[in-house]
Amino acid sequence: MNLPPYNLFPEIKTDRLYLREIQTADVNDIIEISYYNSKQAVSEEEAQEMLNKINTDYLNGSSIHWGIEEISAGRITGTIGFYRGFDHGTGELGCVMLPSFRGKGIMTEAMRSAVFFGFNTAGLNRIIAVTSLHNIKALKLLNRLGFMKSSELQSDNAGYELTKNKFMNS
Repeated sequence: MNLPPYNLFPEIKTDRLYLREIQTADVNDIIEISYYNSKQAVSEEEAQEMLNKINTDYLNGSSIHWGIEEISAGRITGTIGFYRGFDHGTGELGCVMLPSFRGKGIMTEAMRSAVFFGFNTAGLNRIIAVTSLHNIKALKLLNRLGFMKSSELQSDNAGYELTKNKFMNS
């Protein structure tokens, strides 16, 4: 497996997206979608503290967190990453998008790119995602990418998983 940290922070580019490291200059744009351990930032200072923790997690090899920049917008419109370690060849993928950019297919493209990275660069065999059973858009996104429900969790949440074989053969 080839897990973080990398010599150079991995960037992913598609025709319309640029997944890149989040910089301090980006923090003000993403306060409303800044989370750490399920806690949402309410100020620029809190968002910066969360970014610092996320960066420390990356340096410790337990996560990788990208800002999703829609190239035509010229700013970060969402975030995506692998969180909570990479035990047994598994990565947990999470994402969030600014409300004004939802429904444009951005997250499907970003998620597909992150999944491809997880399987082909990081060497993962399995990717999991956890979401609320009430988050219909997230459930549709996971389904579109081939994730299958794998477990019922507390608080109306469920776990979903995608294996490398299923993704590469879809």
